[in-house]
Amino acid sequence: MSLNDLWEGAAKNPYHPTVPKERQFLVALTLLLIGIAFLEKALFTSYTYSAPAETQAEDDEDDDDTIVFQISLTALLETLQIFGVNEVKDRWTSRESAYGGIAGSRARGSSATPFGNRVLGVTGMCRMSYAAKGEPLCIVLEESGITTTCEMVTYEPDYQDEIPLQRDALALKIIMRSHWLYDAVIELSSTSPSRLTIEASPSAPYLVFSSTGALGSATIEFSKDQQLLETFQVPKRTVNSYKHSLIKAASRAMQIATKVSIRGDEQGVLSLQFMIEIEGGGVSFIDFRFVPLLPEEGEEDEADNDEGDDDDDDDDDDDHVMEAVS
Repeated sequence: MSLNDLWEGAAKNPYHPTVPKERQFLVALTLLLIGIAFLEKALFTSYTYSAPAETQAEDDEDDDDTIVFQISLTALLETLQIFGVNEVKDRWTSRESAYGGIAGSRARGSSATPFGNRVLGVTGMCRMSYAAKGEPLCIVLEESGITTTCEMVTYEPDYQDEIPLQRDALALKIIMRSHWLYDAVIELSSTSPSRLTIEASPSAPYLVFSSTGALGSATIEFSKDQQLLETFQVPKRTVNSYKHSLIKAASRAMQIATKVSIRGDEQGVLSLQFMIEIEGGGVSFIDFRFVPLLPEEGEEDEADNDEGDDDDDDDDDDDHVMEAVS
């Protein structure tokens, strides 16, 4: 699928929970930005999947054993916060903000994790069930002896295709500490920009984030030091711009993640895949994908002129692969 097909099809922003058999719980938001949270089976106290009859009949012909439906994201959040989850979480965050929040607590040896009860403010249990196609999504919340049952109407998805990332045609792959990316995005926000430009090159400057807005322009450069960029694979210079507000929408994941894998393909599609530590020593992943903006006047010509000047870099970096279940 090409980006043109994506633009024509993604006229709305459906919310897709997908439940593959015995593997993960995936959440996607499709428009110019898609966010996918990979929640492994081990995160749940109990996880049961029973394939619908029509899916079982088609198993021999089709390996896709997922269930896909659409619900209201706003309604889901309000349901999960019905016991005042946000208030507890915000009080904890404000107390810890002067010490670096969650990331700072981890650095000081604290056991706090993004999915821990102390951060989420959740002490009870949440049970989700989906009986069959067309049935409501049932959410049961139990806390302090109080049980609340919510049934959410489900719909046929308006659009099921994801933003296409060509993994076999990557123009860049960089792994770095997530909080460094967060600091860069927040610093660039001071110019009130509408676009954020990411430039990667096999020669210096290696990785550059820049923005221009009503309050001025700003540029942040990262050297190729392995203490900064754990993995750096950029065969040739590449420059793409993205809507700044969408990149900033991933800032919460940047704050709580340990590492981020920055990948971009030859179409300019950007993937920010965050590795998040969870209680018990496991990890979870959140993947954001962004569609590039059209180049501004002169931007594309400059990239073409500089491409011939880039020298090949033969240094071999240790490739610490950070891949979520695809």
